[in-house]
Amino acid sequence: MEANQEKNKETIKNIFKGIGISIIFTIICLLIFSLILAYTNIREETIRPVIIIVTGISILIGSSIGNINIKKNGILNGGLVGGGYILILYLISSLLNVRFSLNMQSIIMIIVGIVFGILGGIIGVNKK
Repeated sequence: MEANQEKNKETIKNIFKGIGISIIFTIICLLIFSLILAYTNIREETIRPVIIIVTGISILIGSSIGNINIKKNGILNGGLVGGGYILILYLISSLLNVRFSLNMQSIIMIIVGIVFGILGGIIGVNKK
């Protein structure tokens, strides 16, 4: 019984590790993009697609790294990394923005987060 509890703790730790890596990677990429946006003639219409792409790639990387030590349930654990990331993102957004609401872009972000988390989980558990 203790071995099973230890595995569960390790799995939860790896899921949070994946979420943390995803958030850090997102912050770095968006800081770089904001500098590029400020000092070049890139149009502001590129902001939404870039945010979605950066989010997807960040979750993919975080989920892959977070699931390397887990040798099973990559789909579930990866989905939890993606879902956890999006949940944290939307909790922070709702606290910082009084007019925050779920819209079509939010739904796309949720889908991207979970799908890329699942893909990252599959990659992570199959990495040797």
